[in-house]
Amino acid sequence: MKQGDLAVNVGPAPSIKTEMTATLSVENSAPPAEVSVVIPCLNEANSIAFCVDKAIRAFQSAGLRGEVVVADNGSTDGSIEIAEKLGARVIPVSQRGYGAALRAGISAARGAFIIMGDADDSYDFSDVPRFVEMWKQGYDVVMGNRFRGEIKPGAMPWHHKYFGNPVLTAVLNLFFHAGIGDSHCGMRGFTRAVYDRMDLRSTGMEFASEFVIKAAQLGARITEIPITLWPDKRGRPPHLRSFRDGWRHLRFMLLYAPNWLFILPGASLCVLGLFLVFWLLPGPRAVSPRITLDVHTMIFGVIFTLLGVQILSIGTFAKVFSYAERFDRGTVSLKRALKRVTLESGLLLGGGLFLAGFAGCAWVTWQWAASGFGPLQQVRQVLFWSMWLFLGVQVIFGSLFLSMLGVSRGTYIGDYDLK
Repeated sequence: MKQGDLAVNVGPAPSIKTEMTATLSVENSAPPAEVSVVIPCLNEANSIAFCVDKAIRAFQSAGLRGEVVVADNGSTDGSIEIAEKLGARVIPVSQRGYGAALRAGISAARGAFIIMGDADDSYDFSDVPRFVEMWKQGYDVVMGNRFRGEIKPGAMPWHHKYFGNPVLTAVLNLFFHAGIGDSHCGMRGFTRAVYDRMDLRSTGMEFASEFVIKAAQLGARITEIPITLWPDKRGRPPHLRSFRDGWRHLRFMLLYAPNWLFILPGASLCVLGLFLVFWLLPGPRAVSPRITLDVHTMIFGVIFTLLGVQILSIGTFAKVFSYAERFDRGTVSLKRALKRVTLESGLLLGGGLFLAGFAGCAWVTWQWAASGFGPLQQVRQVLFWSMWLFLGVQVIFGSLFLSMLGVSRGTYIGDYDLK
């Protein structure tokens, strides 16, 4: 009889009660798993046995109370039966995707420390004790690093090794200051406590990026250990698609970094646009004997400024949305800014800009009318004052939408009181 089964014999009620009590007593007295190895699986019959066997042997050799959880994403090649026969606990996951399988497997895991790794035997689960050792030293997250370890010939395509992984890791470190050397390594360990705080949402390959981003945002204690990447034993084409999944990782990181996606480009356009507008307001500027910048360049300055403010507005919306949806954990600066800036102050600023622009345009129109509506000589003034009028309209409606967004997301921004 397997642990957890209730043995019921046909006979008097006292016998049934006695045996059920004894069985439950055995189950409750069994020590809980200390470490869980979670393996996402989709048709890995050629390799799943190696993974499960190595993990169980690692538990035994290190004297660990461990379990192997296989999160199966709909295998039809016998992977489930192989894993169960070797002692793994299989969790069926109906929602397809790497992240969906891992999330379900991790949710079902019973260990205080969880180690995840792929089912194709490219990661050596004999390394489990090394991850556990770092956990016992006080680390919340233990990442494998293939570049500090060894990548066996044929284990990783050249464009992943020299371009894809290094570039994505560099971008992630730039945006989120994770300080990780191999952010997309598929073998990593983490505590149940820190994982529960991450609130991961991804169902696809982006799970790997979101995990590191959230760990960095939470201030988790992260370390890396060198590991070896082996050629896989899957015997079929990989689920990973290099350019599609690489773009998905990059896109995901950009969406989690409004400062880089919106604020920095928007601010740069504003600075450039305002420089051109004020520089060319007095008149044409000669930058060389053959090149003179005139009102046409000033028009581009106005366009850059308006476009920059629009992008900055979207960036502000994205920041509030990220906070409300718990995407962005580093919100101290956002809280301080929004507590100082209310809806009313935004409306006053926008109204002031609009009135200034309107007054300037009215003054230019009055001068034009006084000249008998002849050829318009004040084109620069029209561009200058129209820019402020348009900016005022943008700020007014942006402030209203920001307040609506805060109310709808439970972070009311009438007084910008973020909970």
